[in-house]
Amino acid sequence: MTLLFKIGFLEISIVNMIDIALVSFLLYQVYKLLKGSVAIKIFLGFLSIYLIYLLVRALRMELLSNILGEFMGVGVIAAIIIFAPEIRKFLLLIGRSSFLSDDNVWRDILFFWRKKDNESFNISPIIDASKTLAGSNTGALMVISKSTELKFYAESGDILDAELSKRLLVSIFNKYSPLHDGAVIIHNGKIKAARCILPVTEREVPAQFGLRHRAGIGMSEATDAIILIVSEETGQISMAKNGKVLHNMSFQEVREILNDYLNTVDVDPRFENLSDYEMNKRRKMAMTTKPTS
Repeated sequence: MTLLFKIGFLEISIVNMIDIALVSFLLYQVYKLLKGSVAIKIFLGFLSIYLIYLLVRALRMELLSNILGEFMGVGVIAAIIIFAPEIRKFLLLIGRSSFLSDDNVWRDILFFWRKKDNESFNISPIIDASKTLAGSNTGALMVISKSTELKFYAESGDILDAELSKRLLVSIFNKYSPLHDGAVIIHNGKIKAARCILPVTEREVPAQFGLRHRAGIGMSEATDAIILIVSEETGQISMAKNGKVLHNMSFQEVREILNDYLNTVDVDPRFENLSDYEMNKRRKMAMTTKPTS
C-alpha cells in the first residue's frame, strides 16, 4: 500500500482514504433514504447501542459487553425485519441506477446478433384518453414503462395484457368500473394490468397533491417509469419521473415528454424537485399578480 501520511501511530494510505470515502458516501445515501421517516429514529437508536457496545468492550466490562454483544447479534436480524421496506427501496435504487438494470442490456449481451426492436409505440390513445378523463374530472393513474413490464406491481392488480386503446383506458377509469381504483401499467403498446397498487412516497408533498399524486411520485422513486396523473378535483395533468414532478401540463407537453422518454431521450432535467415546486409556484403567482405600471 502507498503511504500518504501519518497521524501519530496511524498510517494513512490511499486505500484507507478510498475506504473512508466509500463508507461516507454509503452513510450519506442511507441518511437520504431514511430522512423524514420514523426509520431514521430507529436507525439512530441502533447506532447508539452499537457505540455503547464498542465503549464498554474497550473498557473491558465483560458482563455488559456479553449482554450487548448478544443483543447486537440478534439486532442484525431484527434490523433486517424492521428496515425491510427501506432495504428494498435501497436495493431498487441501486438496481435502477445500474446500467445492467435495463433489460435491453442483457438482451444485447445475450442476443447481440439480433436486431434491436423499436420500443416506441403510438401514444395517441394515452393522450386522447387523458383529454377525455381530464374534461370530465375523472381521476386516473397511468404507469408508462419503457424497460420492463413491472410484473411485481402488475401482479398486485388484474392482468389484462390488452392492446392499448382510448376507449379501454376511459372505461377502466370510469368511476363505476370495478377496475378504476388503482393504476394502469402500460408497456410496449399494451395495457399489462389495471387496478394495480403502487408504493406511496414517504416524502413531504405539496398540499394540493392527494393520494393519487403521492402514489405516482412513489412509483417514480422505485422504478424508471413515467407516471401520468389526472386529478379528480381539477382535471389537471401531472407527470412524475424519478421522484420529480411536472404539474398542470398541456397535452402537447405530455406528448413531447412521452415521445422523448420512449425514444431514450433524457427527460429528467425537465422535471421539478418537490422542494423546488412550492418556490416556483409562489414565484409564478407573484409574477401574475404583479401590478403593471
